[in-house]
Amino acid sequence: MARPAQSPPALLMDRRAYLLLFGATLAWSTSGLFARSIPLDTPTVILWRGLAGAAGLFATLLVLKGRAGLGDFARLGGVGWLYALCSGLGMLFFVGALKATTIANVAIIYATVPFAAAALGWLVLREAPSRAALLASALALAGAVVMVGLGGDGHWLGDLMAVGMVASMAGIIVIARARPAMHALAAGIVSAVWAPLACLPFATLDGITPATVTMMVAFGLVNSTLGFALFVSGSRRAPPVVTGLMGALETPLTPLWVWLMFSETPSGPTLAGGALVMLAVGWFILSQARGR
Repeated sequence: MARPAQSPPALLMDRRAYLLLFGATLAWSTSGLFARSIPLDTPTVILWRGLAGAAGLFATLLVLKGRAGLGDFARLGGVGWLYALCSGLGMLFFVGALKATTIANVAIIYATVPFAAAALGWLVLREAPSRAALLASALALAGAVVMVGLGGDGHWLGDLMAVGMVASMAGIIVIARARPAMHALAAGIVSAVWAPLACLPFATLDGITPATVTMMVAFGLVNSTLGFALFVSGSRRAPPVVTGLMGALETPLTPLWVWLMFSETPSGPTLAGGALVMLAVGWFILSQARGR
């Protein structure tokens, strides 16, 4: 029996998921650009960026739902609070890993997110990833390894925090997929408040100027508000492995912005590895489209 053709609305939803997740990756990939442009210590940047992002998400919630959206905080439930916990921990683990081990190690470990999301999705949702998705994920991981090398100068504590970051990311991907009706924006606001406030004891006012405040607010609105809002909309429409695979594009895109803005020419391995990551994701999307 021939397989029935998929309806146009379903196809539109799939394409929309890809666009939303790609938009989220673009927004998140600006982290290196903003971090490079703001000459302040890490806890201070996290604090201002997080609170600005929380304010942006709160405004988004009010625009979408009005005052009725305030009730979403009371309706989070255990799943919503778990989502907020995983999201906040992911940010803290990410920053801690960057401070405690090499960027190369963090990038390679982060590139395993598609596999972690696929494994957790299979365990929790019984949603088995396709061979194409796993192959594309493996190619993306290989590209990340080529980009940053396999140096042995990392530190076990930082590497362990990077693993925690991967687990947190896989967790929010699967939760969003399992509970698409969850009040994810409200949960994101909670995470964007509690995680930065954890850095409050370590933040300072040294170097605070109108220019640096403007940059940190822009950091929060673009990297946190826009990125998270797009991620929430896209991740509930796509399988976990696909969400993780689209996020792998952040690895080559992050140095791209720094190259464009600061004229730092990437090395040969960076260009080759980045091209491999983008090729893997592009091939997967095309193969899915042809499969339909």
